[in-house]
Amino acid sequence: MILDHLKYTKTHEWVKLNRNHTARIGITEYGQKRFARILFVQLPEVDNELEQFDSFGVIESEKVVSEIYSPLSGKVLAVNEELEDDPSLLQHDPYGDGWMIELETVSEDEAKNLMDSEEYEEYIKKGGDDD
Repeated sequence: MILDHLKYTKTHEWVKLNRNHTARIGITEYGQKRFARILFVQLPEVDNELEQFDSFGVIESEKVVSEIYSPLSGKVLAVNEELEDDPSLLQHDPYGDGWMIELETVSEDEAKNLMDSEEYEEYIKKGGDDD
């Protein structure tokens, strides 16, 4: 499932841009499929400053440990604390209850570096890997 109103990265994170210069970030349905059962999610602290494409957390599953990258620069406004108790939300509802962080003071210029839904769909049709 690829939602038209979101932006996407080559590392399979999604971004929902809000009008008040905030953004909600999560991992795409395609991206989470490489994990078997997700065991643990490590997210940043509120008020941490992130730079575009820097690592901000880790997902650990039965198969792999993978870093999560910030699609945009900004200050962490909120983290989804429900993921600590139920990391499977990333797999069951990646675009809803499985969101990871919210950033404030995001740059619309940086959002131009991200893929729209059509570009992301083409990217994953080609294998979804930048290598």
